[in-house]
Amino acid sequence: MAVTIAVMSAGDGYSYFMKSVASADVDRPMSTPLTRYYTETGTPPGRWAGAGVESLGSAELGRLLVGGSVTEEQMARLAGKGLDPVTGEQLGRAYPVYGPGKGGKPRRAVAGYDFTFALPKSASILWGVSDAGVQEQIVAVHRAAVVKVFELMERELAVTRTGASVAGNAASESGEGGAVAQVSVTGLIGMFFDHWDSRANDPHLHTHVVVSNKVKTLLEGP
Repeated sequence: MAVTIAVMSAGDGYSYFMKSVASADVDRPMSTPLTRYYTETGTPPGRWAGAGVESLGSAELGRLLVGGSVTEEQMARLAGKGLDPVTGEQLGRAYPVYGPGKGGKPRRAVAGYDFTFALPKSASILWGVSDAGVQEQIVAVHRAAVVKVFELMERELAVTRTGASVAGNAASESGEGGAVAQVSVTGLIGMFFDHWDSRANDPHLHTHVVVSNKVKTLLEGP
C-alpha cells in the first residue's frame, strides 16, 4: 500500500486545495467547498475516526461518534475554519493570518493533512473485475490496513507543540513566533473517505484520511 500526503490550508488556501489539488481534473468554481470532492455522489459517506472525536459536539446538540457519517457542513467547519463541527465553536486558537511570503503570495496556516492510502494497481484491477463477494473482501482488508496505520499514527507519532519563546509572545498578534515544547496529545480527529476510481476512471481503490491539526494535549486532559 502506498501513502501520499497533501497539506490542507485554512482560509482561501482551503478553497485553493479543492480546486488545484483534490480535484484538479474537474472544472470547479473557487466558491465550491472542498468537501464536494470527498462527499461526491457515488462514494460512501465519510466516517469519523480517532480518540479526539469524542470531545466534539455538546450535550445539547449531540456528540459525534467514531464510525459515524461525516457531513459536508461538519467537514467545512472543522477542516476549513478550525471550528467544532457540531457546535461551530472555535477550537483552540483561531488560525493565524500571516503577512505575504516570497513573491508576495499570502502565507496560510495549515488546517490539516490529507493522507491518501492506495492499493497497488494490480490489487485495484483485481477488485474491479471481481464479483461482489471478492470485492467486499478486498475492501475489508484495505480498510483494516488503513485503520491499523491510523491507530499507529495516533498512538506512536501524534504530537503537538505548545508554549512560546519571548520573541513569539511579542509577535503573537501577527501570528508569528513558534511554540517551543513538544507534547503528546489525547488523540486525533480523522475523517475517512473511500473512493473507487482514479481521475481517469480506472479502478483505483483508495482512502483519503483527512486529519485535523486541532488536538488536545495530555496536559489539557480528555
